[in-house]
Amino acid sequence: MVANLFPEDIEDDWGRDQSEETTSGQVTFGRSWQFDFKSGDFVMTPTRKVAAADEKAAWVMWCQKAVRTPRYRHLIYSRDHGEEFDDLIGRGYSRAFIESEIQRIVTETLMVDPRTADVDDFSFDWKGESCRFTCRITNIRDEEAVLEGSVE
Repeated sequence: MVANLFPEDIEDDWGRDQSEETTSGQVTFGRSWQFDFKSGDFVMTPTRKVAAADEKAAWVMWCQKAVRTPRYRHLIYSRDHGEEFDDLIGRGYSRAFIESEIQRIVTETLMVDPRTADVDDFSFDWKGESCRFTCRITNIRDEEAVLEGSVE
């Protein structure tokens, strides 16, 4: 028997069943493990177990991971996952154009998740050819967080 090439029950990048969005429009947030993006490792409890993240923290971590993952580079992710910053820096584009593209790419990257309601309030900080940015992300429960990223 041949495997179904178009399965309906697919897990996303954090093991959450994408079919969790119900026909009534409710979206399940789910839980995850805490990850420290600065150290590049999972957060451990004093008993050396991986610390659990609540629903909001899991969503924020998904957003951070999505804007740090280059699109199309890893076969494990769908074609909708990740960012496309590779061609922005070093091409002679103006800073205004690059900032506009960062805003567009980040917004498109995060809005594929049904938990995300809005991405706005961008700010940019340039150091040479490198651009750091922050933005406000809002989920469908009106919970907000600040997301940081960089394009180099």
